[in-house]
Amino acid sequence: MESFDAVVVGAGPAGSTAAHLLAREGVSVLLVDRAVFPRDKPCGGGLTGRAARLLPCSVDAVVEDRIEVAEVRLRYRSSFQRRARAPLALMTQRRRLDAFLVDRAAAAGADVRDGVKVSDVREDALVVGGREIATRALIVADGANGPTGRAVGLGGDVVHGVALEGNAPYPNERYRSRMVLEFAIVPGGYGWVFPKGDHVNVGVGGWQSEGPQLRAHLARLCTEHGIDEATVTEVRGHRLPMRRSENRIARGQVALVGDAAGLVDPFSGDGMYEALASARFAAAAVQELLAGRVADLGGYAAAVGRTLVPLTAAGWGAKLAMDRFPRATFACVRLPVTWRVVEKLLLGELGHPGAARGADRAAVRLIEALARRASAEPAA
Repeated sequence: MESFDAVVVGAGPAGSTAAHLLAREGVSVLLVDRAVFPRDKPCGGGLTGRAARLLPCSVDAVVEDRIEVAEVRLRYRSSFQRRARAPLALMTQRRRLDAFLVDRAAAAGADVRDGVKVSDVREDALVVGGREIATRALIVADGANGPTGRAVGLGGDVVHGVALEGNAPYPNERYRSRMVLEFAIVPGGYGWVFPKGDHVNVGVGGWQSEGPQLRAHLARLCTEHGIDEATVTEVRGHRLPMRRSENRIARGQVALVGDAAGLVDPFSGDGMYEALASARFAAAAVQELLAGRVADLGGYAAAVGRTLVPLTAAGWGAKLAMDRFPRATFACVRLPVTWRVVEKLLLGELGHPGAARGADRAAVRLIEALARRASAEPAA
């Protein structure tokens, strides 16, 4: 039987990052995925500044644009735009990004096996491609629909959103280096237009119940932005797992990271920062376990609780406020002081909205008040 210090199931950004970090510290690590890379995955393909800070390597080779301007709109009418002090996000495509990160993990020393089936998963062993593998630690990163977490009795309390996105030719040059966000056009979510190298990514997302209406929402978004719906290709839908606090993400020598743990921001629907942060926490906890300084990976769950749970709570509040009181919430967001908070969050200068101070904190309190009112009052 083969044996590794750690096995990572799932080679998306969370899994590849965890494997990369462990391998470069001399840990024997196996990174496995059922897909053959490069492979595509439904995603807007943006790395916020705070997410990019957590990458184990530069990804300049696969960056297609850098977001310098955010244009925020309400119901295709009211709008404002802000130019950032530094790029808010790096735009790439998951086919390119994920393959690149897998290659970097392999270069760091990880044993990478793609196109293999994983089965018979236990805490200390699993079957990979028909061969039994023993491990001292298991990191589960197989995404929102992955079965590995369930196989070891983890996960569970997750609320799902849904999104539909595709790619289209540039309608005009104004979309270069600009992200457009359309709020209050989909219950529980928004629409977007993101620039890429030779096309734009367009999409809509919201509550799971909006699934049957997403194609119509996407058609309207395209019309409003001068995009011929017939030119939109690679249209795909996907689920967005949003964790509740009762969702158990670690036990013994097993930890769930990224989408597998339900770590998607409820307001933005973005999970890249959470994926990379959780990968770092998991890799650090595994090193502690292997060194014999701790008996389990409970420290990983504690790190997620300290760092990501406050951000998730703020996301739920903002989501409820925008859903219930879109005009008032939009008016708060467009205030220069509120934009300052948003910019700090996206650039990684602020851990979560509740950490804001002074005038910045006052702006956050406005949205928190709307969120409390939204949760207390029934929808009209």
